[in-house]
Amino acid sequence: MSNNPVAKRLKAISKLQLLDSKLDEIHRLRGSLPEEVNDLEDDLQGLLTRQERIESDINRLKDDIKSREVKIEEFGAQIKKYESQQMNVKNNREYEALRKEIEYANLEILTSEKKMRQFGEQIEQKDEMLQKTLGDVQAKKEELDEKKKELEVIKEETKVEEKRLLAEIEGAENEVEDRILNGYRKIRMNMRNGLAVVSTDRDACGGCFSIIPPQVHIELRQKTRLIHCENCGRILVDESFFTELEEGMVKA
Repeated sequence: MSNNPVAKRLKAISKLQLLDSKLDEIHRLRGSLPEEVNDLEDDLQGLLTRQERIESDINRLKDDIKSREVKIEEFGAQIKKYESQQMNVKNNREYEALRKEIEYANLEILTSEKKMRQFGEQIEQKDEMLQKTLGDVQAKKEELDEKKKELEVIKEETKVEEKRLLAEIEGAENEVEDRILNGYRKIRMNMRNGLAVVSTDRDACGGCFSIIPPQVHIELRQKTRLIHCENCGRILVDESFFTELEEGMVKA
């Protein structure tokens, strides 16, 4: 094999696939936890935004109530002033004008009191919404913390192995020609299981399980050219490459 440059290329790309597959196993071990954490963070942010909006609405309503209280005091003072002035009017026209002012002020007070009751009812409703939202926020935070802990435990358990694999993958990529490496990456990207290089499974492609012609089996054993599965496009290699590589990794 040492005098066969094609075999060297095939072994290099097989090694890269083997390392990538082992890294994929680590990522699968983490499962959907990273996505779940991201989704929970988005949900939490949505709840916090809702909380801020409700709190802002409550504060605005409280300000409206204070504003109405000030108006009631102002109109109350006006009524006292007008009632005092009524005692000193010189004619009915002046008295009637003051009466209308008093009537208007009383009407404004009644309107403000009605608005204050409405604002108070709205605050009660908003408070109920706020309490529910605060409960949802707390529950979401606890769920997020739990998922983050689970993810961190798995990351910690696999950190050393992942670091080692990433370094070996970088080294393995340097052993593969750019043309072959680019083709490998494209194939791998299009395969759900990440397998771009496969050996045969009995008489079939180890990736899509379509039957491989006998002549192709002979060429795979000869290791003299790069062969792609006619059905799925994966790179086909002789099974001995993976066997030798696996044995070498076990010994190491």
